[in-house]
Amino acid sequence: MPHIKNALIRYRVIDKTLRNAYHPYPTKQDIRFACEEALYGDASGNNICDSTIEKDLFAMREEHDAPIKYSKKEKGYFYEDPDFTINEIPLSEDDVESIQFALSTLSQFRDTAMFKQFGFALDKIVDRVNVDQSRKQGDIEGFVQFERGATKTGSDHLAPLLNTIKNRKIVYFDYESFISQNRKKRKVSPLLLKEYNNRWYLISYDYVKQDIITYGLDRMFELEATEQEAHVPENFDPDLFFKYSVGITASRNATPQKILFEANAIASRYIDSQPFHESQEIVATAENGSQFSLFVVVSEELIRKLISYAGEIKVLQPKTLADELKKRAAEMIDRYHKEHD
Repeated sequence: MPHIKNALIRYRVIDKTLRNAYHPYPTKQDIRFACEEALYGDASGNNICDSTIEKDLFAMREEHDAPIKYSKKEKGYFYEDPDFTINEIPLSEDDVESIQFALSTLSQFRDTAMFKQFGFALDKIVDRVNVDQSRKQGDIEGFVQFERGATKTGSDHLAPLLNTIKNRKIVYFDYESFISQNRKKRKVSPLLLKEYNNRWYLISYDYVKQDIITYGLDRMFELEATEQEAHVPENFDPDLFFKYSVGITASRNATPQKILFEANAIASRYIDSQPFHESQEIVATAENGSQFSLFVVVSEELIRKLISYAGEIKVLQPKTLADELKKRAAEMIDRYHKEHD
């Protein structure tokens, strides 16, 4: 799928601004505000910078022969040829397809608080580039179907938590345990938001536990953002923190291990095409299957992934992981036996 031509959208907004007879000679700030209002629904000046507008004006001159001039007397921009319009330069089929594909992707997040501003922007984009949404959207949905989560994600907390991460502020919330279903008050410094399996998680420094702890946003209640300065551990690096993780489980104190397992021929193809982790390698291949290695932290997510292949795989090392899988397999068999006794 070709890369979406975001600049082309701004070009058309700029073109309309330059041809506005009721507001001739727009300044750079006028043009920037027009682009922001069209794409983001407000003209706060926080979404597009002056340098972006300067590059757009230059590109319109160079790539589309737009006769854009600056009037020192009027202190604004204008078209030297008043009849010129960039709208006469049509979008290519690739441009339209790219924009439609991006709109279809982003539309999944329309009901998420953090992305609601883009719902307005999407409608504006469709209008600005003259794309027939009812027809094109139908075409896209007829060929592409996106995964939709069936569970609560806690996405309502995304915006306030993102702000506290950026501004390094402390937050309080009540957190409900999956096991006891009891709620306890937490005081944390938010460090990172991470999505996994259609759920959002907050990686944070917990002041009571004095460690980096992961919390599911769907189990947060009574979230309160404060103006208190947060403590950010100096040695916290998001990329390194999850480097040896499968899923959401991670710890600075966990030690990764070499995992060795074998899979039958069919399972091997699936596992090779969708690796458990970036460290995954095929160490041996035979007619009846392959042998794989990983270098990761043993976690509940890893165990569940291995179990999902049932009798198609066998863990060779470490022994502790193999024993855990044997135990769970035995419990599964015992549960079925009890149901049929």
